[in-house]
Order: sequence, then C-alpha cells, then structure tokens
Amino acid sequence: MADPPAGRRKLFGTDGVRGKANVDLTPVVAFDLARAAGEGGDGPVLIGRDTRRSGPMLASALHAGFNAVGIDTVDVGIIPVGAVSRLTRDIGARFGVMVSASHNPAPDNGIKFFGPDGAKLSDGREAEIEDRYHRGEPWKSPEGALVGIQSVMGDAVDRYVSFVASGVSYALRGMDFVLDCANGAAFAAAPALFERLGATVEVCNADPDGVNINEGCGATHPEYLGARVSGRAGFAFDGDADRLIAVDEDGAEVDGDVIMAILAKHLLDAGRLKPKLVVTTVMSNLGFRKAMTDLGVEVHETKVGDRYVLEAMRETRAVLGGEQSGHVVLEDRATGDGLRTAVRLAEVMAATGRELRELRSVMVRYPQVLRNVRVADKDLLADAGAVWAAVREAEARLGGDGRILVRASGTEPLVRVMVEAPSPAAASRAADAIVAAVEAALA
Repeated sequence: MADPPAGRRKLFGTDGVRGKANVDLTPVVAFDLARAAGEGGDGPVLIGRDTRRSGPMLASALHAGFNAVGIDTVDVGIIPVGAVSRLTRDIGARFGVMVSASHNPAPDNGIKFFGPDGAKLSDGREAEIEDRYHRGEPWKSPEGALVGIQSVMGDAVDRYVSFVASGVSYALRGMDFVLDCANGAAFAAAPALFERLGATVEVCNADPDGVNINEGCGATHPEYLGARVSGRAGFAFDGDADRLIAVDEDGAEVDGDVIMAILAKHLLDAGRLKPKLVVTTVMSNLGFRKAMTDLGVEVHETKVGDRYVLEAMRETRAVLGGEQSGHVVLEDRATGDGLRTAVRLAEVMAATGRELRELRSVMVRYPQVLRNVRVADKDLLADAGAVWAAVREAEARLGGDGRILVRASGTEPLVRVMVEAPSPAAASRAADAIVAAVEAALA
C-alpha cells in the first residue's frame, strides 16, 4: 500500500490496524473505522476478540460504528481468529472482524478484517476503507428501524470446535498432549477441541485476566512449553491463535518451517499434495528448501506476511503454505489457524504411529543469524553498491551451502541482515561482514 498523504496517519499495516489500546487505537478510531467499512453495504458483520482488557471496549465501539450506518452485527465473544474466519463464511457475513494484537503484549490491540470468503482483505480493499475513514463527515445516518442492531452467537466456540473436529480422519484416543493457550483466545476452544477428539491434555496458561496474554508463554515463548512436556508433544498458540509453534517430546521447538515440512511429506505420501508445491516466505529456512527439493516439491516464495502467502496459494492453487513464525494456511486458503494446524500435526502422528521428534527429521534446520542495523535512510539500500558487494563476497564464501537475505524493514528505519549457513560460526562471520558494510554505507 502506498504511503498516505501528508498529515494522514496510516492505519492498515501488514496485519490490520494495530497500536497501543486507548492511545493509538482508541474507541473513536474503532467507531469511525467501522463506519467507513460498513457504509454503502449491508450486513451482518461478525465480531470476535481475544482476552485483552481493552477488547470489550474496542469491540463495543466497532459494533456501535457498524450499527450507526445501518449494519447489523453478531458478537461471538472471545474466540480464535480461525473461528472468526470460519463463522464469517458459515453465516454469509459481509465482514468478520477480530479485535486482537496477536502475539503482541497486553497493552497493544488491533483490528483485523476478513471478507465473506474468510480471508483477510486485499491491500486495495483496505485502502478504500482507510480513504473513507480519513474523509470523515458526512456519514450515513439511518434512523428508526434502519439503525443496525447487535445480536449474540452464544454457541460460537462450540460451532467452531464442531467444524474442526468434523474434518479429522484419525482418532486421537490414547494420545497425550500439552497445550499452551497463551492466556489468549484459544483458552476455551483448544482444550474443548482436543478433548472432543479423545486426546488426553494438560492445559497451561488458560486463565486469562486481561493483562497476562502472551506473557512469558505461548508461541512466542516455546521454552515455557518445552520445560513441561515430559515426553509428550506440545502445542503453543499465540494471543489470537492464528500461529502454532509445537514442541517435541524432548522439549525441542518445532517451528512453522518444520511443521510445513512434516505436513508436506504426509500429503505427498498420501497423494494429496496437488499441485506438488508449498508456498513460503523469504524467511523460511534453507533447510526447509533443501528438504522440499529432496522430496521433489517446488517452493514458491513470497515476501513476509501470511496475507501474501495466501494470495500466492490462491494463484497457484497450493494446498499448503505458511511462515516460519507458525502461520500455516491449509487447503481452504483462508487464514492461519493454529488449532486446525495442531490437529493436522496430531493426525500425522496418529496416522504414522511416529512421535513428533521422529517426524521432524524430514528437515534439518540450518543455523540462522538475524541482525537489525539502524540506518539513516533505509531507502538508500537498493543503490548501496558496497553493501551488495559484501553480500556477493559472503555468498561466494558460503558457496551453495548458505543463504543470505538483506532487506529494508517495512515499518522501521532498519536494514535486516539474515544469514543461514552449515554452522553458527560461519553464519556469524558472514553476517558480521555485511553488517559492517551496511553501517559504513547507510548508518
């Protein structure tokens, strides 16, 4: 999306509207954003949220904004973002809206919009909403029976759990898992889902108090789960449960790349990876790419962001894609859903009779070094000849056994340097040389 005109605050980023709740993202912003999105169409609009203390405040403002321009809304309460996507499709809603800042700390919050197909809105559609928001008055102001009304879907969690459970082909009876719900949106749905499927579960961090979401737990802190699995596999979700990071029986992290590699091999063996490709971002580990090459599976690469993975999956008709961070998109090509991904991973374990620590051997992760270099003007990177000379020299030293990615941050005055190599020492040496070149040329 292009930068907004001077004086206008840009609202939408790569994952909706996000900011400090009641500071950057206020009820007034939410109210007007809902009016801008709702004007000129019909409803209903389905609205869910995670467990943040600011969630009810912002959700109420969204309901009021949509109602103010004549749009009926449906409140689904605290629920995973995958459920918002699914239920939006099920009831034929015009939009689904999730109030969440995902893996961010509790003081932050955000607003994500989903279209009738359950997928995040395109950049173009977000730009239209943002433009209407900034134009402001006059707003459509219906009266009487034309004012929108709010209703409650009291069985939303059960509907979602039933949907996910209905797609499971292998019973999980006799299997034992540990679930880390991050004190977030999965705190009720995740235990209910695995228990319905017959698994035995130990549940951690399912006591949200409005301020403990993601705090030292969940997908951003897999070490918490790793210390507790005691010979069981574990699944860690983030605040809105669109991400999954697993932990194997030895307590080792199984990130999005490894999860995709396991699922890709299983689908391939079953004759269901059609076409034979997986969509990933530029951040996926070199070990993942080599594993897919060994399997004869094409890797289609996009820029960072699960929305771009989704767009590429729809273009290529891929049935699997995702990010190293744990966003995995399945064959419905809608959005990342950590609970569905966890169930799919458990199904592979059930179908093969293999533990997660065995399944993960499908790929060997290359050591990765990531450095962020603060610069005066990140837009000068493209023409910084000395930097790219340093990159070429480092690539030559690594030969075919490494990968280097240098890119400007999309949101901060940073240049990000990522190096993967067969050893941590080799990766660090290459990264050090490139960082020095970036600092000399741009800092």
